[in-house]
Amino acid sequence: MSHWIVLPVVLPAMLAAAMTLLARYHAGVERALSLAGLTAFLALALGLAWQAGDGTVTIYQLGAWQAPFGIVLVADRLSTYMVLLLAILSLLVMLHAIGSGWDKRGRHFHPLFQFQIMGIAGAFLTGDIFNLFVFFEVLLIASYGLLVHSGGAKRVRAGTQYVLYNLLGSTLFLFALGTLYAETGTLNMADLAGRVAMIDPGASASIRVAAVLLLLVFAVKAALLPLHFWLPAAYSQAPGPVAALFAIMTKVGAYAIIRIYTLVFPPDLEVTAGLHEVWLLPLALISLAIGMIGVLAARSLDRLVAFAVVGSMGMVMTAIGLMSEAGLTAALYYVAHSTFATAALFLLVDIVGQRRGAGARIEGGAPMVGGPLLGGLFFASAIAMAGLPPLSGFLGKLLILDAAYDSTLIAWIWTVVLGSSLVAVVGFARAGSTVFWKPQQVAKGMDDLEAEQHISEADRDSRGKSAPALPVVAVGGFVALLAAQTIFAGPMTDYMRATVDQLMRPGAYVSTVLDTPGKEISYGHYEDEAGYDESGSSEEGGH
Repeated sequence: MSHWIVLPVVLPAMLAAAMTLLARYHAGVERALSLAGLTAFLALALGLAWQAGDGTVTIYQLGAWQAPFGIVLVADRLSTYMVLLLAILSLLVMLHAIGSGWDKRGRHFHPLFQFQIMGIAGAFLTGDIFNLFVFFEVLLIASYGLLVHSGGAKRVRAGTQYVLYNLLGSTLFLFALGTLYAETGTLNMADLAGRVAMIDPGASASIRVAAVLLLLVFAVKAALLPLHFWLPAAYSQAPGPVAALFAIMTKVGAYAIIRIYTLVFPPDLEVTAGLHEVWLLPLALISLAIGMIGVLAARSLDRLVAFAVVGSMGMVMTAIGLMSEAGLTAALYYVAHSTFATAALFLLVDIVGQRRGAGARIEGGAPMVGGPLLGGLFFASAIAMAGLPPLSGFLGKLLILDAAYDSTLIAWIWTVVLGSSLVAVVGFARAGSTVFWKPQQVAKGMDDLEAEQHISEADRDSRGKSAPALPVVAVGGFVALLAAQTIFAGPMTDYMRATVDQLMRPGAYVSTVLDTPGKEISYGHYEDEAGYDESGSSEEGGH
């Protein structure tokens, strides 16, 4: 048992409590504690990812209670990969929040930020479905506080809508948990893998209901159509750094689908056959199309990026819906790309909104401070999100298209992916040229007096003052990560393939969690010395 696994959950929780009790009136102390804590969190994430890199599965048993009776945290390739993404994202976002002053515009920003990190990290590491629900609620409460940070009627209204949708998802989650427990007597994921596999397909109606309910719950988190309506309003109204942190919130839903539907309800399980290709894949393609059409129709940069999130999650869910090793490999590669590209764009929107008189609206305005640099960063982030070469979005889409060859919906997948990419290119090009290129062209045609009159009051006040550097550094960091993901696409893809191989052959996961080295599992089915074959039937024909 490794005690390091619990630290990504305990560290932010302790920091949040310490800042609330001891440092809430000292902004400098809060900032120092946040940066130190997030740096330590990144070091922990790197260590756990390195430990799991060779395929090792390690667990932490709370109170030394053995699974399935006790609560366990599990570190394997997938969970540590997601925790590492969270650590990188949160540190860069915090740099922006401090540099832009967002953390001072309301109360308890830093404690709420840490509680959010705790909830997301716990959701990635837990080995128990009920505790997945618990961590969902932790991150929901913290995310609502962050969403309404600094107040405002529009922000509160968007936050209320966000909470209502997610509470509906939580209610469905409880129904699903109750059904699963009634049928199997356990909620430990590793234990469920064996018990669900041994259920007679002829008496599996309740398990089918539970599987569908869980898919609906995770679809709400992943903003999959038609359960995506909360996202554009919530993300566009959220403070810039909060929206950037939320880039990984939808990935929690995607992670949960990958984990549950490869371990508990694997692709070849008869009781849930067809759930992925018949329902998940078509809805993912529609989400992708609707998201990119929203990009084209958006009238403000924040709404544009919010709809791009819907589209990118449609892309991720398309790859997951294939439920093949190639599809899941592509999905995991695209998850990192989508997280970094979305965060970069939301932070850029925040910078642009603060530096130009027209705010985040897609319309002409005065030349802004640092306009050429911001325009270059927007260009790089936009081509990454749209999936143009040479950045990682292009490679991710190639992986998804290649994985679709064995699907019966290959024609639809290729048509929607390529068509939505074209629509995204047009939408981002329109927005970028209006916001960054036209103001510079207008300024070139003016004399000094006209230019002075055209400059907004906000830009005039900023003359003679250097623009904050940390927000630009944070955006540059995300663009650099997108470039690194492109350069090291080969090694990263190999790591993703190994991760998917571990997911699809979870024998090590189950035996480690349940401490039953004599019991092996393949695609969710027990094969042990007691006589269970791959269908879950005993040699005598019983169950």
